Amino acid sequence: MDEKTMQRFEPLEGKDKALQMEAFLELKSEADKKVDWAYDMWDELVLWLTDKDNHRRSRGAQLLAGLAAHSDPEDRILDDFSALWQVTKDEKTVTARHSLQAIWKVALGGDEQRKLLLSHLEDRFKDDMQKHHTLVRYDIIVGLRELYIRTGDEGIKDAALSLIELEEDSKYKKKYRAAWK
Repeated sequence: MDEKTMQRFEPLEGKDKALQMEAFLELKSEADKKVDWAYDMWDELVLWLTDKDNHRRSRGAQLLAGLAAHSDPEDRILDDFSALWQVTKDEKTVTARHSLQAIWKVALGGDEQRKLLLSHLEDRFKDDMQKHHTLVRYDIIVGLRELYIRTGDEGIKDAALSLIELEEDSKYKKKYRAAWK
């Protein structure tokens, strides 16, 4: 890993929240492209997924999702997906949402990743007993929209529109449809 990238990770451990956020946003932006440091940090980021600090869990999930999309030629995410998925169900709503809002990126890593993610998202959408299920559903629909925009895969669009039709509350159905306009 180059010196500049190492220096970006250092503020994440500091006490200055503004520096933490700045460093995280830079790393997240970098992880959304092909990088050569992915496997230098991969195992550490996987450990963050179960850290007691919810900020670390969230950051680990978001960074891994980006790395899985662009910098995981060994498909390590297939082994670590269940740990990443667990963060989307975090006890802290903000942590769960941030990770759920990023997890669609995993599907950019390949066909197997796409199938795995779509299966999980569809099952999750259908679970209306979960906490904040309307927010979860909205995040899923928006994530599928982002995935469709980047891939042009009509199967993703069809899956999302089918999920929207499962919503019985017209208010939320309208909201989910609006995300696809």
